[in-house]
Parts: sequence; C-alpha cells; structure tokens
Amino acid sequence: MAGGGQTAILRGQLIAPPDADDIVSKQDTHFFNVFSMVIGLLVAVAIALFALARIVASQTQDKEVLEDASYVKNVEQRISPFAKEAVAGQDNTALAIKPDAAASAQAGAGTAEMPKTGEALFQQTCSACHGAGIAGAPKAGDKAAWGPRIAKGMPTLYDHAEKGFQGSAGVMPAKGGRTDAPDDLVKQAVDYMVGMAK
Repeated sequence: MAGGGQTAILRGQLIAPPDADDIVSKQDTHFFNVFSMVIGLLVAVAIALFALARIVASQTQDKEVLEDASYVKNVEQRISPFAKEAVAGQDNTALAIKPDAAASAQAGAGTAEMPKTGEALFQQTCSACHGAGIAGAPKAGDKAAWGPRIAKGMPTLYDHAEKGFQGSAGVMPAKGGRTDAPDDLVKQAVDYMVGMAK
C-alpha cells in the first residue's frame, strides 16, 4: 500500500473497498419491503373493520330508529308546521288546543294522593325532613329539639307549618312543600309531631 490509498493489493490483485451504498441498500431494501408489507396489512385490516361496521350499522340502526314509535312521533312533531291559522267563517275545530294524554297521565301520576289524617301526612311528607333532621328540622320525637318550639305555643307552630319559616337553625317550607294540603290537615300533622315529642 502506498500513501494511504483506498485500494489494497492482495496476492497481486487490486481489490477496491466495498461501496457503502451496496451494503446499506441491501439492508434498506429489506427493511422497506417488510415495513411496506406491514403498513399494507394494517391499512387492509382498517378498511375491512370500517366496512364491517358500516354493514352492521346499516342492518340494525336504521330499523331501530324507524320502528321506534316515540322517535317517529317526535320527528313528526318537529317537522310539522309551527303555527296554524284560523280562518273566519270556516270550521276551525281542528285547530283547538288539545292536552297531550301522555303528559297529563304523567302529571297525575307525579302527585301523591292526599292523605286523610295528620299521621298519614307526616308519613308521606313531613318525615322527609323531620324523620332525619334535614335542613335543621327537629327530628320527630326529639324532646330536646321540640321543647323550645312547643314553648312558643301551638299557634306559632301552626303558623310556621302553614306559611313556612326561616329560623337560625334551618328552613321550614310552607306546608312542608305539600302546598295542596288543607290547613286543617297540616295542623293535625303538627299535633301528631308535638304528641311524639311529649
């Protein structure tokens, strides 16, 4: 070897060093082939899953939406004309406002039947707060909590129960939140709770 050249002489033959591009290109070619195959398989699997999801959705979702009566009714209500006009001199009875039967049935079901006695009103309404002492309400039967209240007199207790009261310890809603209860029934419930505290 002379002068640090890039060629070597071996047994009388001139041998050039291997080209770096030849070595790297074989490894790179193999890598790119494998990588391309993996990416291609992943894309094919993704397309197959997407197609399967579309097929399943088209066979189940549309049928369920179209067969659901409440959905169809809601859509019909939304796309119906907003306003209807009454024309003078013609029969406009079809334009009369009609209560929704389902809404009135639900509203009627939400209101509990009016109790007949003060004890029943206590069980149905008053015990919600006075049973556990919620919102500063004195617990039913707690003599220490009811003592100062009873000392103010029954007219005061009746007034607070009927009209509501906000004291330092808590809040009493009018008629315990059951505003449709008659005053006499509320007084009976107060008498029942006072009797429990004596």
